[in-house]
Amino acid sequence: MTRHLPNDDDISAFRQALQAAGVRRIASNQADLGKPKRNKDAQEARRRAAVESSTTQTSGRTSDGRVEAVRPSEYLEFSVPDLPWRTFSQLKRGQTVWQAGLDLHGYTLEEARIELESFLSDSAAQGLRCVLVVHGKAWGTTSDFPVLKSHTNTWLREWPGVLAFCSATDVDGGTGAVYILLRKRGQ
Repeated sequence: MTRHLPNDDDISAFRQALQAAGVRRIASNQADLGKPKRNKDAQEARRRAAVESSTTQTSGRTSDGRVEAVRPSEYLEFSVPDLPWRTFSQLKRGQTVWQAGLDLHGYTLEEARIELESFLSDSAAQGLRCVLVVHGKAWGTTSDFPVLKSHTNTWLREWPGVLAFCSATDVDGGTGAVYILLRKRGQ
Protein backbone atom coordinates (compact mmCIF):
# COMPACT_ATOMS: atom_id res chain seq x y z
CA MET A 1 0.00 0.00 0.00
CA THR A 2 1.39 3.39 -0.94
CA ARG A 3 0.96 6.42 1.23
CA HIS A 4 -0.05 9.74 -0.21
CA LEU A 5 1.48 12.66 1.63
CA PRO A 6 -0.41 15.92 1.13
CA ASN A 7 1.39 18.73 -0.61
CA ASP A 8 0.99 22.44 0.17
CA ASP A 9 -1.88 22.79 -2.32
CA ASP A 10 -3.82 19.93 -0.67
CA ILE A 11 -3.33 21.43 2.79
CA SER A 12 -4.38 24.89 1.58
CA ALA A 13 -7.51 23.50 -0.10
CA PHE A 14 -8.41 21.55 3.04
CA ARG A 15 -8.06 24.64 5.23
CA GLN A 16 -10.18 26.71 2.81
CA ALA A 17 -12.90 24.03 2.86
CA LEU A 18 -12.92 24.05 6.66
CA GLN A 19 -13.12 27.84 6.74
CA ALA A 20 -15.96 27.85 4.20
CA ALA A 21 -17.85 25.34 6.36
CA GLY A 22 -17.53 27.65 9.37
CA VAL A 23 -15.11 25.47 11.32
CA ARG A 24 -13.05 27.50 13.79
CA ARG A 25 -9.75 26.66 15.41
CA ILE A 26 -10.15 25.57 19.03
CA ALA A 27 -8.52 27.63 21.74
CA SER A 28 -7.26 24.65 23.72
CA ASN A 29 -6.28 21.13 22.81
CA GLN A 30 -7.59 19.73 26.12
CA ALA A 31 -11.01 18.27 26.72
CA ASP A 32 -13.41 20.09 29.04
CA LEU A 33 -14.30 17.56 31.73
CA GLY A 34 -16.89 19.86 33.26
CA LYS A 35 -14.97 20.25 36.50
CA PRO A 36 -12.77 23.24 37.27
CA LYS A 37 -9.05 22.72 37.54
CA ARG A 38 -7.67 22.98 41.03
CA ASN A 39 -4.28 24.04 42.17
CA LYS A 40 -3.71 20.67 43.80
CA ASP A 41 -0.16 21.43 44.97
CA ALA A 42 -1.16 24.61 46.82
CA GLN A 43 -4.14 22.93 48.51
CA GLU A 44 -2.02 19.95 49.50
CA ALA A 45 0.70 22.22 50.91
CA ARG A 46 -1.87 24.13 53.03
CA ARG A 47 -3.30 20.89 54.38
CA ARG A 48 0.12 19.46 55.18
CA ALA A 49 1.05 22.70 56.98
CA ALA A 50 -2.15 22.51 59.02
CA VAL A 51 -1.43 18.90 60.00
CA GLU A 52 2.19 19.65 60.93
CA SER A 53 1.42 22.82 62.88
CA SER A 54 -1.50 21.45 64.85
CA THR A 55 -1.29 19.54 68.04
CA THR A 56 -3.52 16.67 69.06
CA GLN A 57 -5.75 19.25 70.68
CA THR A 58 -9.00 19.78 68.81
CA SER A 59 -10.09 23.09 67.42
CA GLY A 60 -13.49 22.80 69.03
CA ARG A 61 -15.15 22.87 65.60
CA THR A 62 -15.65 19.13 65.32
CA SER A 63 -16.19 16.42 67.86
CA ASP A 64 -13.40 14.15 68.95
CA GLY A 65 -15.45 12.46 71.63
CA ARG A 66 -17.86 9.59 71.35
CA VAL A 67 -19.43 8.94 68.02
CA GLU A 68 -22.22 6.69 66.90
CA ALA A 69 -20.74 3.60 65.25
CA VAL A 70 -22.05 2.91 61.75
CA ARG A 71 -21.79 -0.29 59.74
CA PRO A 72 -19.45 -0.37 56.71
CA SER A 73 -22.33 -0.68 54.24
CA GLU A 74 -24.69 1.71 56.06
CA TYR A 75 -26.11 4.55 53.96
CA LEU A 76 -25.43 7.94 55.54
CA GLU A 77 -27.71 10.94 55.14
CA PHE A 78 -28.33 14.23 56.89
CA SER A 79 -29.93 17.55 56.00
CA VAL A 80 -30.88 20.70 57.82
CA PRO A 81 -34.64 20.89 58.43
CA ASP A 82 -35.36 23.73 55.99
CA LEU A 83 -33.47 22.29 53.00
CA PRO A 84 -35.84 21.87 50.04
CA TRP A 85 -36.78 18.23 49.41
CA ARG A 86 -35.89 18.52 45.71
CA THR A 87 -32.35 19.75 46.48
CA PHE A 88 -31.70 16.88 48.88
CA SER A 89 -33.25 14.38 46.47
CA GLN A 90 -30.93 15.54 43.66
CA LEU A 91 -27.94 15.23 45.98
CA LYS A 92 -28.92 11.66 46.93
CA ARG A 93 -29.31 10.66 43.26
CA GLY A 94 -25.86 12.06 42.43
CA GLN A 95 -27.36 14.75 40.20
CA THR A 96 -25.58 17.60 41.97
CA VAL A 97 -22.14 17.86 40.37
CA TRP A 98 -19.35 17.79 42.91
CA GLN A 99 -16.59 20.31 42.32
CA ALA A 100 -13.74 19.06 44.53
CA GLY A 101 -12.86 15.91 46.39
CA LEU A 102 -10.87 14.68 49.38
CA ASP A 103 -9.68 11.13 50.08
CA LEU A 104 -9.12 10.39 53.77
CA HIS A 105 -7.54 6.96 53.24
CA GLY A 106 -4.21 6.61 55.02
CA TYR A 107 -4.78 9.35 57.60
CA THR A 108 -4.89 8.87 61.33
CA LEU A 109 -8.10 9.98 63.01
CA GLU A 110 -6.65 13.34 64.08
CA GLU A 111 -5.05 13.97 60.67
CA ALA A 112 -8.35 13.10 58.97
CA ARG A 113 -10.22 15.60 61.15
CA ILE A 114 -7.74 18.36 60.34
CA GLU A 115 -7.78 17.51 56.63
CA LEU A 116 -11.57 17.52 56.56
CA GLU A 117 -11.82 20.86 58.39
CA SER A 118 -9.24 22.41 56.09
CA PHE A 119 -10.91 21.00 52.99
CA LEU A 120 -14.36 22.26 54.01
CA SER A 121 -12.96 25.70 54.86
CA ASP A 122 -11.10 25.92 51.54
CA SER A 123 -14.16 24.75 49.62
CA ALA A 124 -16.41 27.29 51.32
CA ALA A 125 -13.88 30.07 50.69
CA GLN A 126 -13.83 29.15 46.99
CA GLY A 127 -17.63 29.25 46.86
CA LEU A 128 -17.99 25.57 46.03
CA ARG A 129 -21.49 24.16 46.43
CA CYS A 130 -20.97 20.40 46.43
CA VAL A 131 -17.88 18.35 47.32
CA LEU A 132 -17.04 14.66 47.69
CA VAL A 133 -15.23 13.13 50.66
CA VAL A 134 -14.03 9.52 50.51
CA HIS A 135 -13.86 8.10 54.04
CA GLY A 136 -13.73 4.41 53.19
CA LYS A 137 -15.38 1.52 55.00
CA ALA A 138 -12.36 -0.12 56.64
CA TRP A 139 -12.66 -1.40 60.17
CA GLY A 140 -10.38 0.16 62.74
CA THR A 141 -7.50 -1.96 64.02
CA THR A 142 -8.63 -1.59 67.63
CA SER A 143 -12.35 -1.12 67.05
CA ASP A 144 -15.24 -3.10 65.71
CA PHE A 145 -16.61 -0.38 63.41
CA PRO A 146 -15.33 1.79 60.52
CA VAL A 147 -13.63 4.58 62.45
CA LEU A 148 -13.22 7.25 59.75
CA LYS A 149 -16.72 6.67 58.38
CA SER A 150 -18.30 6.94 61.83
CA HIS A 151 -16.34 10.05 62.77
CA THR A 152 -16.96 11.72 59.40
CA ASN A 153 -20.69 11.14 59.92
CA THR A 154 -20.50 12.94 63.30
CA TRP A 155 -18.13 15.71 62.21
CA LEU A 156 -20.23 16.70 59.20
CA ARG A 157 -23.40 16.95 61.31
CA GLU A 158 -21.60 19.46 63.56
CA TRP A 159 -20.01 21.56 60.81
CA PRO A 160 -22.01 24.83 60.46
CA GLY A 161 -21.40 25.20 56.72
CA VAL A 162 -22.85 21.78 55.84
CA LEU A 163 -26.45 21.90 54.64
CA ALA A 164 -26.67 18.20 53.81
CA PHE A 165 -24.66 15.09 53.10
CA CYS A 166 -25.40 11.58 51.93
CA SER A 167 -23.58 8.47 50.79
CA ALA A 168 -22.38 8.72 47.21
CA THR A 169 -23.63 6.74 44.24
CA ASP A 170 -21.68 3.61 43.35
CA VAL A 171 -19.72 5.36 40.61
CA ASP A 172 -18.32 7.88 43.15
CA GLY A 173 -17.54 5.43 45.97
CA GLY A 174 -20.91 4.23 47.25
CA THR A 175 -21.16 3.94 51.02
CA GLY A 176 -17.42 4.60 51.29
CA ALA A 177 -17.88 8.26 50.30
CA VAL A 178 -20.27 11.15 50.89
CA TYR A 179 -21.54 14.05 48.82
CA ILE A 180 -21.57 17.22 50.91
CA LEU A 181 -23.79 20.20 50.09
CA LEU A 182 -22.26 23.42 51.41
CA ARG A 183 -23.96 26.71 52.26
CA LYS A 184 -23.84 29.41 49.62
CA ARG A 185 -21.86 32.49 50.51
CA GLY A 186 -23.87 34.89 52.62
CA GLN A 187 -26.32 32.27 53.90
